[in-house]
Amino acid sequence: MKLPLVTRTIAELRAALNAERRGGRRIGLVPTMGYLHRGHMALVDRARDVSDTVVVSIFVNPTQFGPGEDLSTYPRDLHGDLALCARHGVAIVFAPDVAEMYPQPMETAVEVTSLSGILIGAQRPGHFRGVATVVAKLFNIVAPDVAVFGEKDYQQLATIRRMVRDLSFGIEILGVPTVRDADGLAASSRNVRLSAEDRRAAAVIPAALDRAGDAVARGERDPHAIEALVRAVIQAEPRADIRSVDVRDADDLSEIRSVERAVVLVTVRFGDVLLIDQREVSSPDAGMIRREVRP
Repeated sequence: MKLPLVTRTIAELRAALNAERRGGRRIGLVPTMGYLHRGHMALVDRARDVSDTVVVSIFVNPTQFGPGEDLSTYPRDLHGDLALCARHGVAIVFAPDVAEMYPQPMETAVEVTSLSGILIGAQRPGHFRGVATVVAKLFNIVAPDVAVFGEKDYQQLATIRRMVRDLSFGIEILGVPTVRDADGLAASSRNVRLSAEDRRAAAVIPAALDRAGDAVARGERDPHAIEALVRAVIQAEPRADIRSVDVRDADDLSEIRSVERAVVLVTVRFGDVLLIDQREVSSPDAGMIRREVRP
């Protein structure tokens, strides 16, 4: 098992990648905030399938956290992250500190205006501006041929795809279906912060999304009816604090009048942990419902 090369500076990373490119190798990037788990490794495995050299960035980006959010408590374990990367064939890890990524206050920002202020963006002002800006910066640093993101963070994926189109990055963006635990809960770095009781209660989220998929498969087309169904299932769990339930177009997250190919997006708080999840749903004549990865 070969350990990945760990680079801490932009100059070190670029030098390593220049050597890879001289060898004609295709570069794949998996941007992360660390504390890696099975979900991240599914992204790494996909990147390895479509590229020769996989780069994983590990950077807890402060510009996507708002006041009172969990930046200081966000879990970190670089040693464990590197061990996982080694087992999954990562060639290079880029693990800069904040001073390396932001050596001076940023006066330039990237924002996808149609997506940054809706859904989760309405609850977390500035979040998707911070996401788009740091990913654009990573794209400029790494210059990958392909970048891989998880579909669990569906609005983030939509934001990155639109940014890449608008700014002509020339990078292939791949989405990977959500990896789930045996009870259906989406793999997330934040799950470790759930109490035992909240961890059990959080299984209501995938249960509600399953109900939404079943309803659409049976012929329900009213997005408001789907939203109400999901809310009712989650509200039956007293530990769940629903922050949002939305049914939107699966491509651009615009509002819809009828469910043909859509995504159900939920945000639910358990204690002080905010969980997000999603499920693509489609009518029988619009294609297959997305299959997700479970053990």
